[in-house]
Amino acid sequence: MKQQKSGSGEFKKEIGLFGGMSVICGIMIGSGIFYLGSYVLQRSGYSLGLALICWLLGGLVSLLGGLCFAELGASDPKAGGQLVYLSKAYHPVLGFMYGFTQWILASSGSIAAIAVAIPTALVDFIPGLTQLHIKLIAIALIVLLTLFNLRGVKGASNLQTFFMVAKLLPIFIIMIGALVLGNQTPDLSPVPASAPDGSPLTAGSVFGMIAFATVASLWAYEGWTNLNAVAEEIKNVKRNLPLAIILGIGGVAIFYALFNYSLMRVIPLDEAKSLIESGSLYLGTTVAERLFGVAGKVIVLIGMLLAMFNCLNGMVLAFSRIYYAMSAEKIFFKKLGTLNKNGVPAASLISQMIISIILVCLRNLDQLTSLVVFCGMLFNCLAVTAVFVYRRKYPDLERPYKVWLYPVSVIVTVILFVGLMINNLMEDPVTALTGLIVPVIGIFFYLYFKKKYGGEEKEHA
Repeated sequence: MKQQKSGSGEFKKEIGLFGGMSVICGIMIGSGIFYLGSYVLQRSGYSLGLALICWLLGGLVSLLGGLCFAELGASDPKAGGQLVYLSKAYHPVLGFMYGFTQWILASSGSIAAIAVAIPTALVDFIPGLTQLHIKLIAIALIVLLTLFNLRGVKGASNLQTFFMVAKLLPIFIIMIGALVLGNQTPDLSPVPASAPDGSPLTAGSVFGMIAFATVASLWAYEGWTNLNAVAEEIKNVKRNLPLAIILGIGGVAIFYALFNYSLMRVIPLDEAKSLIESGSLYLGTTVAERLFGVAGKVIVLIGMLLAMFNCLNGMVLAFSRIYYAMSAEKIFFKKLGTLNKNGVPAASLISQMIISIILVCLRNLDQLTSLVVFCGMLFNCLAVTAVFVYRRKYPDLERPYKVWLYPVSVIVTVILFVGLMINNLMEDPVTALTGLIVPVIGIFFYLYFKKKYGGEEKEHA
């Protein structure tokens, strides 16, 4: 992909190893850490041992996918990441379908959802905070971070690193406090008492529970694909990108398992079951209040706000590079493929801001973003499979990092993704299939832009 420039603007390599880890971990670790463990525990038949296995399995699935992205990113370090791999491995129309879905709904919708979630967390603390206030605050946050990112990737990366460290402090306070002060001795047996429906356990029912609980854990790992989008801005990318992915995903997996274990050091399993069944999913909040009183609730709130703000900045930073890559391939608005004097895709950032603000103003935002879950997994699966295609189409491409245990590891990753897609399709077929409408519509836009700008058939990496 040939880089487009605006004046003297060009990408600046300002993201180091820790900055890269902050991007990937910052997007992954959000407010969900305080409540997603409830879903995993519930789906594991309230077996903490099995739940922890599912947390580690979710991390393994994400890490296997991350290893594939590490090879692709180190060998083809282009802005846009996943879009580039889909375009080169298969056809530019597939890359465009992915990018168009991200631009019009998935990425912009994620930004909008997180921006709305931040002021929503303050409702119990600020009396009189209405839906109008929440939307105005969300819009202000999106505008603020967009303007900050327009000033350059170095500042945005430093901000990401700062809030990454800051948000971990309150979470570590809760986790260490629970490990040290908790008086429970959790049963780590991986065998639940019965299946979720109360029937006797069978090998099939246990396997189904593991799969269902692992899907829940994957919600917490969402975001591991995004570092590749800023590959052109990473220092020593051939070393730092794979390292950031491996250390980031691996560290988060261990952190999630340890955090959820620590909660059970304070809350007896039977009580945790009662809380979850009654709808009290925020076990992290319960533990913090039990350990630190009223101050515990404040610690959780601070942790959630910092985590969501960190996630929001990471999304604004990474997602905008996808639309730049689409334009650079001459299959999208020409202006979005230019860089300002600070070396950032200003027009892409601004267009992303506008769409995100529009989505903030719409109702049923969660329903909109849920439409793209299935096709998101489909695109991720195709990107992982692109490792095979790249090795066949571009055998002479320099590969400073290669996927461990190739090809077995890639095959296992693809099988896992296919299994998860089948599970998602069986659980909610209407939403899954409806979500494919957005990328299909993208085909018509691709044909329009290709005719207008010519497009680029990528035959060489």
